[in-house]
Amino acid sequence: MPELPEVEVTRLSFADRIAGARIGAAVLGKPLRWPLGIPVQQLTGRTVRGVRRRGKYLLLDLDEGLLLLHLGMSGSLSFGPQLPPRGVHDHFELVTTRGTLRLHDPRRFGAVVFVPDEASPQARKLLGGLGMEPLSDDFDVVAFHAGLKARRAAIKQVLLAGDVVVGVGNIYASEALFLAGIRPTLSAARLSRPRAARLHAAIRDVLARAVEKGGSTLRDFSNAHGENGYFQLDAMVYGREGQPCRVCGTPIKAIRQGQRSTFYCPTCQKN
Repeated sequence: MPELPEVEVTRLSFADRIAGARIGAAVLGKPLRWPLGIPVQQLTGRTVRGVRRRGKYLLLDLDEGLLLLHLGMSGSLSFGPQLPPRGVHDHFELVTTRGTLRLHDPRRFGAVVFVPDEASPQARKLLGGLGMEPLSDDFDVVAFHAGLKARRAAIKQVLLAGDVVVGVGNIYASEALFLAGIRPTLSAARLSRPRAARLHAAIRDVLARAVEKGGSTLRDFSNAHGENGYFQLDAMVYGREGQPCRVCGTPIKAIRQGQRSTFYCPTCQKN
């Protein structure tokens, strides 16, 4: 699933190029996770003012309303002046004066939803429960620690839940916990203020480096230019079960948490 770094990399790959574009046509293919919310023809004639991100959602600000886009499990966006003919898995398209934006989603778990504004009930339903943005100035270490202290679940699961801090997906949670020296099974409520501060810094560091490297391509992720990400090549623990820790040499262990694989070093990461 594309996580926060992949969504941010996608945004950066087309946001400047589509800003100011006028929509000449819009096409909706097979149904996605949620209905668009308006007849697709009503998007014609509107102007794309810019592209923002909230968690794993892309927000296309229009001169009237906005579109919330989610890539789901396997979705990707492409944008360019001349795209190939639409295929069977291309389910949404905006044809604009600056190029065509297309959502490709083989599993159709993605979504494109129109809302009048961020205060509308549908926007609040999708965005209202999201935690702090880890790459913004609003990611406050005191509030982060307070959020963790209120949760008894394992710290890895709390990070994945997204209501304390948003967008720390499976790969990046494993990597941030390694960098902070924290065992993924430790109860979030047991983290001291200094350890929470180390984790706070590690999350920012890992996500920033992931964006710099274009995200992670494990199966089929690519940005709107069609380029793959390379963060996974530098992973310290993720996907390295049985291999020696890059710091201490201890074999990396893998466990299952909430039906997801967790990787950690039993020597470097403490309870």
